Amino acid sequence: MKDSVAPTPMKVGAVDIEAFAKNLARMVEEGGKALAAYLKPRETGQIESGPSDELADMVKTIGEVAEYWLSDPHRAVELQSRLGQAYLELWATAAKRLAGEAVPPVVAPDAKDRRFTDPEWSSNQFFDFIKQAYLLSTHWADDLVKGAEGLDPHTRQKAEFYVKQVANALSPSNFVLTNPELLRETLSSNAENLARGMHMLAEDITAGGGDLKIRQSDAANFEVGRNLATTPGKVILQNDLMQLIQYAPSTPTVLKTPLLIVPPWINKFYVLDLTPEKSFIKWCVDQGLTVFVISWVNPDARLAHMGFEDYMRLGPLAALDAIELATGEKKVHTIGYCVGGTLLSITLAYTAAKDDRRIASTTLFAAQVDFTHAGDLKVFVDEEQLDALEKRMAERGYLEGKKMANAFNLLRSNDLIWPYVIDNYLRGKTPMPFDLLYWNSDATRIPATNHAFYLRQCYLNNALARGKMAIGGVTLDLAKVKAPLYNLATREDHIAPAKSAFLGSKLFGGPVKFVLSGSGHIAGVVNPPSKGKYQYWTGGKAGAGTLDAWLKNAAEHPGSWWPDWIKWIKAQGAAQVKPRKPGGGKLKPIEDAPGSYVKVKA
Repeated sequence: MKDSVAPTPMKVGAVDIEAFAKNLARMVEEGGKALAAYLKPRETGQIESGPSDELADMVKTIGEVAEYWLSDPHRAVELQSRLGQAYLELWATAAKRLAGEAVPPVVAPDAKDRRFTDPEWSSNQFFDFIKQAYLLSTHWADDLVKGAEGLDPHTRQKAEFYVKQVANALSPSNFVLTNPELLRETLSSNAENLARGMHMLAEDITAGGGDLKIRQSDAANFEVGRNLATTPGKVILQNDLMQLIQYAPSTPTVLKTPLLIVPPWINKFYVLDLTPEKSFIKWCVDQGLTVFVISWVNPDARLAHMGFEDYMRLGPLAALDAIELATGEKKVHTIGYCVGGTLLSITLAYTAAKDDRRIASTTLFAAQVDFTHAGDLKVFVDEEQLDALEKRMAERGYLEGKKMANAFNLLRSNDLIWPYVIDNYLRGKTPMPFDLLYWNSDATRIPATNHAFYLRQCYLNNALARGKMAIGGVTLDLAKVKAPLYNLATREDHIAPAKSAFLGSKLFGGPVKFVLSGSGHIAGVVNPPSKGKYQYWTGGKAGAGTLDAWLKNAAEHPGSWWPDWIKWIKAQGAAQVKPRKPGGGKLKPIEDAPGSYVKVKA
């Protein structure tokens, strides 16, 4: 450990008292507007007031941990003495440092923790003391959960998750008076940052209809169809659940077997068609593929009854029929991303049972079929929580887009929530334009029937992996799926953990190539070769043994996995034909890509 540095005073310019007071008055005024925007929909009954189901579950779960420690007097004493001893040690080192003695810190933040990078977190003794007290407290709270005996695995996972969220929220970096960088900026700008921040807070609560919708990107810089999702193509089929887009060719010849992409309906398809230099769809077209993509509807209450079977029939199965009309081809390569990959896998098992062999190959992007190791999203899935969620969805007919967006953001709250709270509302800075974060905030609704099936059958019961899932009167068996599979997982995935995707590989009956990409659920997939970022691993038999054992023997390759994938696709059949115009003469184009469904806001 490094010795602590001598304490240094905070340096700021002279404060203009009059300007400071005016900005504080502006801050209070804008804060009043934010409060009014929050209260109005609750007063009119648009939003229920009172504690949320999630908060009630958190209190109950943490209460179970507390009950273990407080039910026994000896454990209760141990509970207090652990933290007290840690604080005494911190106080002793602080006293020595105040006396001019160089002493190492009692506790230091993780090297990857970006909250405490400002030099004054170490050089200024006041902020260093607050930082260390916070770290000792959060480590203590984490140890309480780990040391609580008698908790079932699900309750322990929930407790760890909730304690982490509380700890992240209470970080001294989130408050002006305990964050040196924020305090300097507040004093040097005469609190102008706080006035701007409260104005943005009022705007974001209004935009969220009474709930805070944190802006992660400058939305004014992006528009779907103008500078996002601009790959040329046509919508050639439309039904209640999706528009099917066929993209215009850009090469003299194309691969004979076309490609169908099934994206998740939890978000919009254009994550694979962001700016042209990042677009996986455009890259596929430029590699000589005839590309079709499903663009899911952003559903309202009229589609509340639509379930997983409807999504299969009106999604991939309807797309396969349309592709045959448009190209004359009966065989199709397929890609499924996230829950789109789960749906595609279910479709594969269903078509295998029906002896329908139109799917020539399948690629899964960060998708799960075995939910044993499904990560922290399982925190939100148990009988009690699902009952409450289903009642809420029944009132509207769908899950609100912001609910799912909030759940995903919580998985990485120190990356996707608190930095934006600090920058937007305490520093008063408008976020930089970033296409990926703009997409991330472009949420979609989900039909109640579909979402309830997905959570119960996949997350709660793991029915597909257990051979217990039935669709359309058919009990599904992935072992009957013989089509080749390219199974891509991402190493830092918080939504579909790599361990989960790896385990699912063994359920398929055909040849499986497992590939692990660097980075996470989005950046590990949307990683064009031109960027030269990250890496990927290829290796031995997928699903055999553990992921860690597989990785030890895997070969690491620099850069994007995209070139490896296109080689794999062409190895399934390299025959070329003349390029095809969207629709192929048998299907009349309805409108230009990206279509109208993707432009509907939640």
